[in-house]
Amino acid sequence: MDAGELLQRYANGERDFRGVSLPSAFLGGANLSGANLREADLGGANLIGADLTRTNLRECNLGDSHLEANLTEANLIGSDLSGSNLTGAILRNASLRAANLKGAVLKAVDLSYAVLSEADLRDTDLSRARLTECNLGRAKLMNAILTEADLQGANLTYAILMGANLESANLSDAILNGVNATNVNASNIDLSRAKLSSANLANINLKGANLRAAHITWTTLRGADLSEAKLYRAQLCWSNLTGAKLVEAILIDANLNEANFRNADLRGAVMPNAGSTE
Repeated sequence: MDAGELLQRYANGERDFRGVSLPSAFLGGANLSGANLREADLGGANLIGADLTRTNLRECNLGDSHLEANLTEANLIGSDLSGSNLTGAILRNASLRAANLKGAVLKAVDLSYAVLSEADLRDTDLSRARLTECNLGRAKLMNAILTEADLQGANLTYAILMGANLESANLSDAILNGVNATNVNASNIDLSRAKLSSANLANINLKGANLRAAHITWTTLRGADLSEAKLYRAQLCWSNLTGAKLVEAILIDANLNEANFRNADLRGAVMPNAGSTE
């Protein structure tokens, strides 16, 4: 079967194309909404502008494909999208659980309410992506680019973010309990009201970050840079800030009970009692 035959059969009302092999096929602008393409081989295919809403692409090979398409509510569970280009794609309410997106380009993609739990997102470019209320539990995001991404209310429980770039990203109200974010660049990030209990944030760059009312309890912040960070009403009890840099940080009304500030740099910081540390 070639691309032309697939589209003709779809136009005639057929929807089941499970296991079809169409590597490098041109399907740009095609309407395949609601089709069953489970386990299909579409590696390297051109699907730019295609309508793939509610399409079953479970366990498909879509590696190195062009998927700048409408994938609203699509099933991409366990699919291989490594090296694919999804710039500006719409994946609202889609499921990519356990999908392989290593090295994919997802700039400005809309993944609102999508499921990406246990997905492999290593080395992906998610800059300016919309991931509001997205489920990223246990996702692998090592060295991912998430600059200016919108992750409001996202669930990143036990996600691995080592070496990722989250500069100016919005993670207000996000859940990051148990996350590993060592050596992450998160300068000017918004983590207001975020939950970061039992997380590993060693050597993270949180310079200028908004951590207002964030829960950062029982968390490792060894060597973290919190210079100029806003920590109004933040919960830091039992957290380890050994060697952390809190120059000119604002900690008004913060809970610092049993927090470890050994060798921390608190010059110019405004402490919970509104006093300044010189």
